[in-house]
Amino acid sequence: MPVLLRHFRDLPASSKYDAWLSVTGTPPLADGEKRKLPQLAARLERAFEAERETWWTLGRALAGEPSAEFAHMPTAGTFGCDFGVMLAWCRLTRELGQEASKTLVLCDDPWLFRQLATLPGVDAGKAPSMFPVTLRLAFRGWLARTKVAAKLAAATLQLRSTRRVMVAGDAVILVYGHPASDTNGKDAYFGDLMKKFPGLKRLLHTDCDVRQARQLGAGNQTASLHAWGNPFFALSIIFSFWCPTGKHLSGATGWLVRRAQAMENSGGGVAMNRWQAHCQDRWMEAAKPGRVLWPWENHGWERNLCRAGRAKKIPLIGYQHTVIGPHQFNYATATNPDGLASIPDVVVADGPAYRAEMIAWGVPEDRVVLGGAFRFPRFSGRLYDPTGPVFVPLSAVSAAATLQLEVAKKIAANGRAVVVKPHPMYPYDFQAQTNISRSDTSLADQNGLSAVLYSTGTSGLEARLMGIPAYRLMLEDSIAIDVLPAGYGALAVTCESAAESVIGGAAKPEQIAWDDILCDPDWEVWKTLLSGDIDTAPGNSAPSSNETKQAS
Repeated sequence: MPVLLRHFRDLPASSKYDAWLSVTGTPPLADGEKRKLPQLAARLERAFEAERETWWTLGRALAGEPSAEFAHMPTAGTFGCDFGVMLAWCRLTRELGQEASKTLVLCDDPWLFRQLATLPGVDAGKAPSMFPVTLRLAFRGWLARTKVAAKLAAATLQLRSTRRVMVAGDAVILVYGHPASDTNGKDAYFGDLMKKFPGLKRLLHTDCDVRQARQLGAGNQTASLHAWGNPFFALSIIFSFWCPTGKHLSGATGWLVRRAQAMENSGGGVAMNRWQAHCQDRWMEAAKPGRVLWPWENHGWERNLCRAGRAKKIPLIGYQHTVIGPHQFNYATATNPDGLASIPDVVVADGPAYRAEMIAWGVPEDRVVLGGAFRFPRFSGRLYDPTGPVFVPLSAVSAAATLQLEVAKKIAANGRAVVVKPHPMYPYDFQAQTNISRSDTSLADQNGLSAVLYSTGTSGLEARLMGIPAYRLMLEDSIAIDVLPAGYGALAVTCESAAESVIGGAAKPEQIAWDDILCDPDWEVWKTLLSGDIDTAPGNSAPSSNETKQAS
């Protein structure tokens, strides 16, 4: 058969196959790159994109089940769950099974191995043992939930005093804890909105720890959502699990659903989402906010917020969370089992291109308004310098950051200067060396760059807006989530081609029009949203010709 499926401790003779690949962290073969499947990163990404509808369909079916609202997989959350990557491995293996050459697929993941073994054209060896991995993940899950429960019970007691900030009828922004937010009215997600509208209050998501919540609460405009939680309920979340029903645990994706269940239940994510829903529901009941505004991504806790808020007749406003690209499947309404009942009354876009994308993915046109971008300033002129250094902003994903550094070293070895910036929330330890320097200065504040090599995050968009050649580094074992709107993407490169592409100038310094992607904050829109009738908010007009082009 064209595909030999083996785990790392059951390798066939090298004469039995023509090419090989390893998946889900399985160690590569000792012969290195000699017969590694070419174009693996690109083929994996194409398979991932092709399986979007599969994930949406299955996610919608699962999302309607009782415990699913606290899990990432049913929402097609690409940043929080690798289910789409598992679907992509299956699709790629099916493709390889139809080719004439023989490919060795190395897979130590017990669930994925068993799913791949069911595919046509696959000659599967002995499957890796399931019990040790299952036991380890289950034990880790109990430890994680126990730790989370104790931490949350303490937080709700320590932050109880922040309740005093809230007054019935307040307009409130519900935001994540972020190091760029401060007590003087600046918020990492909403810019100077609190300064423009001093009556606006800020409520911190339960991901914000006690220390930062106290710091931000010093300004008397900010409270922590933890303050409304019940400490006894916090202790009960030790028993929070995602439990898909039996019909989804077999068939074409059965082993993958089992895997997703084991992964989600092996950490504290399900418990944290349940706690978030508990706290926000009690807060709305007790504080009676006039309206709620938050960075919207259509996650499970947000759907819960929409249902609970709508039942209490609280206007709900979602602000597009930074950027939306072709890989962020969770923004689509396709997995919402109750359709539009669990999305905000109004969704605020930060620009025409992203408004068009949300409409194309199921948000009704009359519920999407243009509010403007708080996180992307206009850039004055071109910041491109063909003799300048290559800027490498490290990804929040450690595996991607490691790959970026490998490419950076190759570029530096050719005499090019490279500036590496660690992620502000996910530090990565590395040492400066010849032609490679470290910087904590953001891309927007750099001067004269010749190229930007990124993998995930918003640096690619910033580079394109600045007129700096941008290269998105694809990954061979996961997906470098693309957040640029359709038609404006950066040049995708692999680990093998990235250094040569950057040095050879494969991407051109073409500056895209800022106004095609984003728009300036419209304060009249925000005034209406925060204090007026949101059904009459300006900006609910039909899309421009540019928006129509982007949506199509």
